[in-house]
Amino acid sequence: MIISCPMMTSLYSVRMRASCHDQHISGAERLVPVHAVAETTAALIERALSAPLGPPDKVHCNSEQIDPATVHWAKLPDVYSYQVESVQDGRLAATQLLIGAGLSADRAALAVATLAEGAGPDGVVMRGAVLMDAVTGERLEHDLVRGVRVSRMDLLSTCRPDVEALLAAAGLGHHRVLEALILSGKVLQAPGIVAELCWSDAPDYVTGYVAAPRCGYQRISQLKTAGDKRGGRVFFVDRTKVTVSALVDYLERQPVLFDTVGTIAPLKKWELPDA
Repeated sequence: MIISCPMMTSLYSVRMRASCHDQHISGAERLVPVHAVAETTAALIERALSAPLGPPDKVHCNSEQIDPATVHWAKLPDVYSYQVESVQDGRLAATQLLIGAGLSADRAALAVATLAEGAGPDGVVMRGAVLMDAVTGERLEHDLVRGVRVSRMDLLSTCRPDVEALLAAAGLGHHRVLEALILSGKVLQAPGIVAELCWSDAPDYVTGYVAAPRCGYQRISQLKTAGDKRGGRVFFVDRTKVTVSALVDYLERQPVLFDTVGTIAPLKKWELPDA
């Protein structure tokens, strides 16, 4: 359902992308009122210049006006966190969570292997996400370097301090957590999405997650080793419910704002299933 916020008379999508030698190293975006565009732009550029993958040689930052009447309003998914003992255990946990979301064991394992080996040509990190048929495992994105870029989503500015406080109280205060939760929240709102697998390409950030409409956002403490620059996202789609073009249009173009968060569960040790 599309509804508008009567208090919001102007809204801008502010997006930053940074690269070095044509390799993506940083990206972020916000949906903010017009009076916050300049401050937000400056903050995103500063973030690009201090990216952990190294200083960029190109930074692109642009803003685009959004009609508030077109915004989808939604609630962020429930958050669960699992502690694992090793990367191997983390990837086993991710596989089991994907199976619990409705995927076959083969499709779940394929997605984990795709990110572990590098999803782009010759094992490079894609700028966007893999789009994978949930039944066949077929890759559906048209550009294997660019992938699918989820865009135009944010947490309502007036709600951000409260949600940040709730996450910080649960030990999830890093900015990456909220940003990933917002992006994943939009993905789970998209038609035909069955599940998502993600871990970061930042070499110093080893946590990742599995998310699904019926399971929420499920963080896993280790999905790669420190120093590994490979990572990315896989979106699983049910093509009986949506066309690829309609799904990509929603993910890349539809504005979505979140105004609250679901349950934030305490950290739990992952118990591997019996062999």
